[in-house]
Amino acid sequence: MRLLRLPIVLALLPPLVLFGGALRAQETVIQVENVRMDYAQVLQVAPVYQTLTATQIEQQCDGVPVPNPSPKGLSRIVGKIKALGSRSTDAAPTPNRDCRMVPVQRQFRRPIAFDVDYIYKGMKYRSRLPNDPGNRLRVRVSVTPYVAPDKR
Repeated sequence: MRLLRLPIVLALLPPLVLFGGALRAQETVIQVENVRMDYAQVLQVAPVYQTLTATQIEQQCDGVPVPNPSPKGLSRIVGKIKALGSRSTDAAPTPNRDCRMVPVQRQFRRPIAFDVDYIYKGMKYRSRLPNDPGNRLRVRVSVTPYVAPDKR
């Protein structure tokens, strides 16, 4: 009987030694962070803008300006009746031959973020936020003790 137990003990010995060594190597304790929420006073908010350039094709005419045929009220009704009564091609406005299509560039500015200066417990901070926080800013306060590394 004793001979049968000895090989079992020898077979289990290497995993126990390895497992025990792994337990001794993990002597570092992971500390849970102390977190709470509080409010800071906002001092200043400055928007950060992105400038975009858009190109649009527009009609540009030289010489005689092209009249905009958009009559209003009674004259529009009379114009429709005249167009129905006369079947000639003279009723259609002739396009100005001095017109051409040209690219026109325009710049647009849009806010993409906000630089926020705020004060919390007497210390001034600055953060870039996606929205304007208003008069006060909710902050996450975390306190964790500093543990110096071992000098072995």
